[in-house]
Amino acid sequence: MGRLLALQLVAKGHTVEVYDKGDKSGEGSAARAAAAMLAPLAESVITEPSVVKMGHYGLTRWKEIIETLDQPVFFQQNGTLILWHRQDAHEAKRFGSAISRNHELMRFLEGPVQLNAEALQELEPGLQGQFQQGIYLPGEGQLDNRELLASLFTTLNNKGVSFHWNSPQSNEDFERLTQDSATWLFDCRGLGSKPSWEGLRGVRGEVIRLHAPEVSLSRPVRLIHPRYPIYIAPKENHVFVIGATEIESEDLSSASVRSTLELLSAAYTVHSGFAEARILEISTQARPTLSDNLPAFKQVGPRALQINGLYRHGFLIAPAIVDAAVEFMLNGTHNSADQFGVSFTTISTLHS
Repeated sequence: MGRLLALQLVAKGHTVEVYDKGDKSGEGSAARAAAAMLAPLAESVITEPSVVKMGHYGLTRWKEIIETLDQPVFFQQNGTLILWHRQDAHEAKRFGSAISRNHELMRFLEGPVQLNAEALQELEPGLQGQFQQGIYLPGEGQLDNRELLASLFTTLNNKGVSFHWNSPQSNEDFERLTQDSATWLFDCRGLGSKPSWEGLRGVRGEVIRLHAPEVSLSRPVRLIHPRYPIYIAPKENHVFVIGATEIESEDLSSASVRSTLELLSAAYTVHSGFAEARILEISTQARPTLSDNLPAFKQVGPRALQINGLYRHGFLIAPAIVDAAVEFMLNGTHNSADQFGVSFTTISTLHS
């Protein structure tokens, strides 16, 4: 969020400085650990219409943003594929009904397509005919989050943005930085804002990155699972990001054996080629989440804005959130936030 904001503000002629508790790779951030899928209709089953609306907006904006960057970023819009095994057919029926209902309410999205075995084989031949049916959600997409972080850094660095790495900021630091009446401050610290944002919590996720030369998938796959839908997001060069877990905890210790087995076993049932894949990384991170699981703005001073609560939808909704923040800075209005259904509150002091 901070890098995206910096990009938009520099483009409008502002001088920008970025303070980050981590390094230029984004190590230790939820953004680096994520799968960066852009799937508004798929996510509609577990979130609010406002998130879906922002996600739909983001699909167009991401392409525009990426075109302005100095390094290429993998972006794909081949849709999302929903699969299930025979024993999970009942849960798949419930999921499919929810998708169809949500599409009826949000006709601006492309509708779901029911696939039989033949249509599924034609759409995704890499599955080798292992599934007899599926649901295809056209128009959805994904990007490579790590390429994006790197390209944002390179682009901003080329434009003269000053970076302060390994520089975690406290509320007192913010007060010092905003003493200059000409300075705007955007607080994008995620869980680092807990001391000044009541109700902010972390939701743990566990993600596995694999290199699987024997597997070819053309789009993200979501596998209906008894406990949660598991996603497999194919990146470039046969790298796959696999995840699903949501645990109400800010514990960032190593992934559990149970979660690792579930994720790897599920991937193997989708494609046997994952058996010979090499594990590149097993990472854990906590998503910054508010009580209603929705994003929010909080104005904490004349020129200070906190942005938080992007939860599991960070990449999906980031362009909409950024554009709303820039509108507020430039015009003093929050019409975009209202349009997207994002909470915007104003308080008198950062310590509220």
